This record gives sequence, C-alpha cells and structure tokens, in this order.
Amino acid sequence: MIEVYNFDREPDFLAGEVILFDKPKDWSSFDVVNKIRYLISDFLKIKKIKVGHAGTLDPLATGLLILCTGKSTKLIEELQEGEKIYNAIFQLGATTPSYDLETEIDQSFDYSHITENQIVETINSFLGESMQMPPEYSAIKIKGKRAYEIKRKGREPKLVHKPINISEIKINSISLPFINLTITCSKGTYIRSIANDFGKRLDNGAFLYYLRRLKSGQFDVKNAVEIEFFENFLKKMKQN
Repeated sequence: MIEVYNFDREPDFLAGEVILFDKPKDWSSFDVVNKIRYLISDFLKIKKIKVGHAGTLDPLATGLLILCTGKSTKLIEELQEGEKIYNAIFQLGATTPSYDLETEIDQSFDYSHITENQIVETINSFLGESMQMPPEYSAIKIKGKRAYEIKRKGREPKLVHKPINISEIKINSISLPFINLTITCSKGTYIRSIANDFGKRLDNGAFLYYLRRLKSGQFDVKNAVEIEFFENFLKKMKQN
C-alpha cells in the first residue's frame, strides 16, 4: 500500500511524497506539474526538484491527478497500472475532430430515431477486452513528437491500435442528446475514443461532452486537494 501525503505532518518533498490533486478544467496535466514544482522549489528555496504525474488527464477533464515528488517519482510506473474510474457524459448527434469539445463540431446527425434500448445495447458492446485507436488529438508520442502537434501542423499522425479492457459501464442517465456514464477501465483507455466509436456503432455521431476521473487504483478523488489548498498550505508552513 503506497502512502499518500495527508497534510498532517511536515512534508519531505525531496525524500518523496505522493499527493492527490483534483485537476481543474482547462489545465493540462503538465500545467499542474509545473505549478506544483514551482511552488515546492520556492518553498524549499532550491532550483530543481523532481515532480511527475501518474496518468495524463486531458485539459478539459477534471478529477484525480496523482503527483509524485523527489524519490517517489520512482513509483509513477507502478501507480499508473491501476484501473481507472471515470464519470463521463457523451453527446449524441454530432462529432468533433478531437472527439471532445477542444475542437468545434464538424458534423451533425439526426438522432430522433435512436431508442434507449439501442443505446444500452451499444454501450454494453464496449465491455471486455478490445483494441482501441487513440485520438489523433492526443499526447501519444510518435518519433518524439506528440500526435496533436503533428495533427495541428496539418499532417496525419501514424497511430496504432492499443489493447484496453473495460470491466464495467454503468448508465447513470439518458437524456438525449446526453448519456451519463460511469466507466471502469484499464490504463491507457481513451474515453474520447469510446465516445466517438459509440456514435459510429449507432451509425450516428457522438463526442465526449464531460469527463471526470474519480479513481485510479487504490486512490479516490474524494481524498484529493485543489491547487489553491496546496499553495495556501505551503504559505502557512513558511510562516510557522
């Protein structure tokens, strides 16, 4: 069992801490890492400290982001292995190039004929192991460059299918065009790609309207802190 820093003792960032953050919307995972690295470096009055995250969240997503400092960065690979649980909302009847709201809608479809039974059957078809094609607008590296960088330059990134496993999908509500889901899946699963493929399997279109990571392995967003809390905590530590 990996210990999480609970803010009940003096932190030892160099020896290593595992800290759970609730990532805000419109921040990339790298934005959070850079901000926390700056805050810790300023607190310790040092130029450099290792800080890394255990599993990327897209900028529009919120929720659990695990950060490791100092020697605990060695735990990142282990921390990434756990199953992930997300709350996701798919929007039916349209597509976007990025499969989410990072890009504008490029196609619209009539979904008035689609029944609730069709939606349930199609959602359930994603259960189990499968091969998934990552989004072209993703942070996957291809020969040292990220796929989204290649795509934004007008070229086609050469992506390959990746093995994933979806162990559970719970339909929380259907209020078309929105489908609210809780998805439990393996690491490396792109919920955006599930949304896009969901639309295709219905001979329609869909994209990811909302995403929040609730859990990663043994860790829960209920135990995560906001960046502002962390910043204020360090300020108080300085004063004491």
